[in-house]
Amino acid sequence: MDVKSDQSTEQQIIEVAEKLFMEKGFALTSTTEIARKVGCNQALVHYYFRTKEKLFESIFERKAQLMLSAILKMDDPTQPFEERLRKLVENHFDIMVENPQLPFLFLNELLTNPKRLELLTQKFQMLPLTLMERFANDLQNEIDKGRIRNVTPISILLTVLSLNLTPFIIRPIFQKMTNTSDELFNVIIQQRKQENILILMRSLMP
Repeated sequence: MDVKSDQSTEQQIIEVAEKLFMEKGFALTSTTEIARKVGCNQALVHYYFRTKEKLFESIFERKAQLMLSAILKMDDPTQPFEERLRKLVENHFDIMVENPQLPFLFLNELLTNPKRLELLTQKFQMLPLTLMERFANDLQNEIDKGRIRNVTPISILLTVLSLNLTPFIIRPIFQKMTNTSDELFNVIIQQRKQENILILMRSLMP
């Protein structure tokens, strides 16, 4: 197997496994099914990733890094603080649009496997200390100037997560109860991003 073919097969395994893990979770996904959908034998899946656990950890870690990228992208001190908050909401929301099953995967695995929580905690601890300190200092500066009410950085992050995750978590129930098509819900979702920005900004008014 040449290098290009080798990389292509490995990437196919990752893409198929990611789709199955997102849809069914870790427990209900098998390497046999992954191999069948890729069109290779099960031994090849184990050749690249050794175990289903290793394969899942690879995907889970990449998705955790993707989530953290939304926070990293707001670290631009040249922009006004309000614009950085707007970017935080937009970047995180866009990640959810591209990965709508991500909240279910994270919630399920974090609740059923404490090791996943440890991995996610380690990822957050890898955030540059200067980033968090700068965000906290800039927030305090906005509070001191009377532009923002007295609020903590953690409170802001919780608000963003709550606003952005809720539409995707309730989507199956909402669509079933309201008979909303995928096309219409996608339109609603895009409108919701701007609503979330407005809600966050209004919640921070002094």
